[in-house]
Formats: sequence, structure tokens, C-alpha cells
Amino acid sequence: MANPSGSISSDRLKSFVKRIEKLEDDKASVLEDIRDVYAEAKGTGFDVKIIRQIVRLRKMEIEKRREQEELLDLYKSAIGMDI
Repeated sequence: MANPSGSISSDRLKSFVKRIEKLEDDKASVLEDIRDVYAEAKGTGFDVKIIRQIVRLRKMEIEKRREQEELLDLYKSAIGMDI
């Protein structure tokens, strides 16, 4: 943020940079934890690719997920993939 003389507040800027760096460190730690959980699931015989898909689907709103599933079924049917 510029002060009236046109310079920036170095303390404020440092504060933002430090906060961002801390959050980046936290994010890296969380991503590592997530990788560990997927590795553990894989080690016990689960298909990690499917688990990732389930996690992605659970983040979606129910209606959006339903719409996507219906469209997928329609497309599969159109090319003869119905089971």
C-alpha cells in the first residue's frame, strides 16, 4: 500500500510475504499428508484412481453430479457401451 509520499510500507509488504510463505509451507505439508493417505490406501489394495474420482465427485453439488452421470450414460448408450 502506498503512503502519501508514494513509497510502500515495507513492514506491511513483509507481513504479506511471510503470511503467504507460511500458507505455502502448510499447503505443501497437507499435500504430502494427502499423498501418504493415498499410498496407504493403495497399500491395502484400494484403487487410488477410483478413490480420487470419488473425492472429486463428492465435491460436486448433487444436481451437477447427477447431470454429469446422466450425460455420461447418454453418451455411452449412443456409442453402444450400455451394460
